[in-house]
Amino acid sequence: MSNDSMLSQEGFDKLTKELEFLKGPERQRIAENIREAKSHGDLKENAMYHEAKLNQTRLESRIAELERVLMHAQIIDMEHEEGTAHLGSKIVLEDLEWGDKMNIELVGAFEADPINDLISVAAPMGAALLGKRTGEEIEVEAPAGTQRYKILSVD
Repeated sequence: MSNDSMLSQEGFDKLTKELEFLKGPERQRIAENIREAKSHGDLKENAMYHEAKLNQTRLESRIAELERVLMHAQIIDMEHEEGTAHLGSKIVLEDLEWGDKMNIELVGAFEADPINDLISVAAPMGAALLGKRTGEEIEVEAPAGTQRYKILSVD
């Protein structure tokens, strides 16, 4: 099974909602921008028109990407032991070197957004956490070297 197609139910619902927004109000807004830009005359030197068309291309690409992912999505509700890390788990970690605490959620690769603490189960940290329990320690290879974490809680 491709990691791209693994989604939590929450992730599937979020992507479905995004797709509906893009196909409805956002597509309408961009079409209106194109109509307005056309009304300004010569299209060859009309920066507003070229920008609107570029935005339309980006929108249609994102719509196609979301449709592909949702069509092939496999919603994962893994059988797991209570208290073990799995897709969809919310985990609190402590960096053993610096003492910093961080909250993350394990998600499928397509849902991953490290800036918002959504870590893919295919990423080194996500893979290291799978199947682990509260109190266990993990090591993650990073460009800066090996990082060690202690699992404070798994929900």
